[in-house]
Amino acid sequence: MSPLAEHVLLAFDPGITPSGGGLPGLAVLKNVVSSINLFGIIAVVGALAVSLAVWAWGHHSGGHQAEANGKKGAVVAAGAALGLGAANGIVAFFSALGSQVQ
Repeated sequence: MSPLAEHVLLAFDPGITPSGGGLPGLAVLKNVVSSINLFGIIAVVGALAVSLAVWAWGHHSGGHQAEANGKKGAVVAAGAALGLGAANGIVAFFSALGSQVQ
């Protein structure tokens, strides 16, 4: 058998997998986390609006520092919105990677 065909076990598998319903309160925890995510998205909308206003004000008033800070704030707010919106998918993707080891 070639060295590439051999199965190499890199770490000990304790055989523990996540399961829903093991502890009480899972529905409440999901509701709390969803609410935190919603508040985060609402805050990002406000931050984006303020950043865009600072960017526009800095551009039209000749305030280069304010314009630069507005641009940075807009990029950070857009990145935060992307992260908040994709958080569930990112965790699901990387969680599924661990279950593909044979």
